Amino acid sequence: MKRLERLGVASLGAALALSTMAAFAQVPPHPPGTICFTPKFWCWAARRGAPGVACSCASPYGPVVGTLG
Repeated sequence: MKRLERLGVASLGAALALSTMAAFAQVPPHPPGTICFTPKFWCWAARRGAPGVACSCASPYGPVVGTLG
């Protein structure tokens, strides 16, 4: 039973790692602070800033808050 639990945890960890890599793999090369990352997508920042600063991306449902990266 413990082996099955470990396998499940390892599989979940691998799936999580791969899912985040897939999202960032589509981001083009860019200078730091020029892309706004939201929980679901990214956009080019309206103004360049320090990485980690709050920003927003337009969506069909209104602005979505993210952070510069």
